[in-house]
Amino acid sequence: MTRPLLSRIAETLYWIGRYVERADDTARLLDVSVHRMLDEPETSSSLYAVLGLTAAPASPQAMIRRLAYDLDEPASIASSVSSARDSARGVREVLSSEVWECLNVTWHHLSKLETLPPHAYLAFVRERAALFFGLADATMSRDDCWRFIVLGRSLERVDMTTRLLAVHLASDWRLLLQASGADESFTRTHGARDGAVLEFLLLDRLFPRSVVYSLLTAEKCLRALAPETARAGVADSAQAAIGRVRAGLEYSDLDELSDRLPELLGTLQEACAAAGEAITKRFFQRREAMAWVGA
Repeated sequence: MTRPLLSRIAETLYWIGRYVERADDTARLLDVSVHRMLDEPETSSSLYAVLGLTAAPASPQAMIRRLAYDLDEPASIASSVSSARDSARGVREVLSSEVWECLNVTWHHLSKLETLPPHAYLAFVRERAALFFGLADATMSRDDCWRFIVLGRSLERVDMTTRLLAVHLASDWRLLLQASGADESFTRTHGARDGAVLEFLLLDRLFPRSVVYSLLTAEKCLRALAPETARAGVADSAQAAIGRVRAGLEYSDLDELSDRLPELLGTLQEACAAAGEAITKRFFQRREAMAWVGA
């Protein structure tokens, strides 16, 4: 039998999952956008809209500096990794040594990579994020500590994917797939059929970065964190918010998916926000909830 988890530790683990996922998603988005900006400067505006930021820099170099290296920018990769590492340092007793060392080494190496081409920096971040979550899966017990990390990752992934789809990245489906880490998996599943991109990113139950897969994962974590005792209904408001939007999404008419996209994305973002508030209220008991800038 595991010991009850302190609210402070639960919140820290949840945000570690969100911080690392945000760093990974931002690195993917930057990597596929930076070269495109040279030919299409408006790409920077789309990128900033995805991250909920305003006042896009005038040059690709300025954009990379702000979104990759700037510790004073809360949405930057360096800031996300720093926050994850600092948070992990305070809860080392509930993390495996491999997970802690992964974050610690990642942070210490980031500043040394700033002199390299941006692609090397961004590739390193993506690889280390994958290593972090892989080590968490391989070396941590499937207890509440692990569940809060996965819950944070899942909600952040849904939020980022819906933001990507809302901005639509200038209607470039291939760029959207690459930014979502879905390009190769989509091609193996659907070939060059661009008409199936929305279906894949929103509804595919086998792709771990799809919205439905992430919502299902979040639901599983919440059910395990707060088992239901009632014979009817769902008492957990976070689980209810996620479950309702997940069911509505799963039973969407595929032929109407594109026409209903703005409505669906708005509903998904509202559900994520509601779930985040409910999780904070139920598990963390903080006066002020932590939140991303621009969220």
